[in-house]
Amino acid sequence: MPTEKLDQLKALFAAMDRALIAYSGGIDSTLVAKIAFDVLGDRALAITANSPSLLPDDLEDARIQAAEIGISHEVVQTHEMDNPNYTSNPVNRCYFCKSELHDTLKPLVLERGYPYVVDGVNADDLSDYRPGIQAAKERGARSPLAEVGVSKLEVRQISKLIGLPWWDKPAQPCLSSRFPYGEEITVAKLQRVGQAERYLRSFGLGNLRVRSTGETARIELPAEQIKEFVLTTDLPTLVATLQSYGFMYVTLDLEGFRSGKLNQVLEGVGVSR
Repeated sequence: MPTEKLDQLKALFAAMDRALIAYSGGIDSTLVAKIAFDVLGDRALAITANSPSLLPDDLEDARIQAAEIGISHEVVQTHEMDNPNYTSNPVNRCYFCKSELHDTLKPLVLERGYPYVVDGVNADDLSDYRPGIQAAKERGARSPLAEVGVSKLEVRQISKLIGLPWWDKPAQPCLSSRFPYGEEITVAKLQRVGQAERYLRSFGLGNLRVRSTGETARIELPAEQIKEFVLTTDLPTLVATLQSYGFMYVTLDLEGFRSGKLNQVLEGVGVSR
């Protein structure tokens, strides 16, 4: 039951004494930050990593949510875009991203005396292909949600239970996840994807992705929203806007939105998910 797991999470943090939270502003790490603050108060610190793969809107959301929770919040700059192992976009790209994150956090942990860095990995994440989890584990990070066995659904249930207004916030992984493995990631490409998604969000859309393949933008929306979107959207203006951001072609994925869709290619190359 969510209430039982909430009690377990509180007990886990009570045993920590102090904790630094790797806080993206997503629903998972926000729940972790909220519980950590409720238990530890000023002995909990939330750190957000800023880089070109994070939408400025999402960074602002992280700031607003941290302020509402009351937890101390700081922003650090990470430099994964300087690492060709990351920008070449291999199937284990996330390993190099999380390595950069935790290597950046390590001096803060040592300097300020935090015994733990915790993240927002939940129990469902452990069954997906998430090479970043391994990088975090290698650097001693803990994942309270996964340790207690909290699923993604339970993250939302607990968040609603304790009154977090963003309990139903759509997942928003980093912008690098919009590119097929093997396609080089550049700051310019990240920026145009970010601009495209920000533009589409202005239509009131929640779960959406703009997948970028070469010069093509492929819009993913929930399948049940596709018909209304086509009928009510000024498509020529939409196409012209995305082309102004640097895309040549604009398409709509008729299968609809599915989180982690680009990972389906891994099944054909023998990568365990």
